[in-house]
Amino acid sequence: MNTNIRSGYINEMTIREIEAKSILRKHKKIDSWFISHYGMNLYRGCTHNCVYCDGRSEGYYVDGEFGKDVAVKTNAIEILRRELDPKRKRTPLKRSYIMLGGGVGDSYQPAEKTYQLTRKALQLICEHNFPVHMLTKSTLIERDIDILKKINEKNRAIVSFSFSSVDERISAIFEPGVPSPTERLKTLAFFKNEGITCGMFLLPVIPFVTDTEKLIEDAIRKANEVDIDFIIFGGMTLKDGKQKDYFFNVLKNYYPNLIPEYQKIYIGNKWGQASGEYYYSLNLRFRKIAKKYGIPIRIPPTLYKDILSENDLVIVMLEHLDYLLKLEGKSSPFGHAAYSISQLKAPLSTMKGELRKLKGVGRTTEGIILEILETGSSSYCEKLLKGDEQKIRLEQDI
Repeated sequence: MNTNIRSGYINEMTIREIEAKSILRKHKKIDSWFISHYGMNLYRGCTHNCVYCDGRSEGYYVDGEFGKDVAVKTNAIEILRRELDPKRKRTPLKRSYIMLGGGVGDSYQPAEKTYQLTRKALQLICEHNFPVHMLTKSTLIERDIDILKKINEKNRAIVSFSFSSVDERISAIFEPGVPSPTERLKTLAFFKNEGITCGMFLLPVIPFVTDTEKLIEDAIRKANEVDIDFIIFGGMTLKDGKQKDYFFNVLKNYYPNLIPEYQKIYIGNKWGQASGEYYYSLNLRFRKIAKKYGIPIRIPPTLYKDILSENDLVIVMLEHLDYLLKLEGKSSPFGHAAYSISQLKAPLSTMKGELRKLKGVGRTTEGIILEILETGSSSYCEKLLKGDEQKIRLEQDI
């Protein structure tokens, strides 16, 4: 990257304009969390300055002081136009949602007001007929309702907001640069009223702060009042180095008594993961509450089954099944099966008689795959997504 173009200040942010060599980030296999093969970071760094953000960790190589310094990829739209142009591609881009958001910088952070890279990227995505999934914490996304409605009419659009809780006081401490939870919920209601699918990413919940049964239920109840289409839930990662140091400094000011508890569950995992026991109890807590409200806890198949290739459709549904079963402490072969399918070149429909040869595919998994290929869905997955209490006996014949 060329990083010596110009530096300046916008609203006390340090802005550094850079030139990028590429914009679309391709995943090795479809991302079943977002139903996406492609993502993008139009900005590096984020002035939302969420205390728990793992973009602060050394592994993301974000230059400068995270939370204040932002790099803007000024040539992003020119590059994206080339990357989306089918005439320049030997192999067409795979059909999926294109994901804007997450990563190392919110696409609607304050710099977007000036540069409008996200708005221009959406216009290109609309021109090339791709569906889009937006993930943000910023109400600035309301500005782009016109383009998002066009995309939704032509293909499909999803608008998701992330929350650590819906508690105003806690959010002010841990998410100092973003609109309040109440404002974010109002924006979700705005998009729902405009006919756009909306999701809540209740993640990361903050250990011993926002992971209580009361706060989790408060968030789910308010999401339900907005008529949210799905909730994605997850615990917090905390990597040694800049991320943990910054987070602990904030804990010392507001929750000093919690530091020993954090030291018990975060013990230097490479990916910053807490102990398995902590995540297990947290997931059980969430699952219990989610069942009460019946909101899908992964993106429902109706939102992607007419978009994805047959192999990607099966991969996503198997990974959803794997997640849902493990959430309840059960074993599952479905993750292994999904990975095996991700390595295939041939469509699954051409090898129906050979499915059992794939690693992770036993009799039960074979039946689920065949059902997905025939109907575009899985009755078992649908019931688990909604927290259906009806018992379905599956013999996991690995």
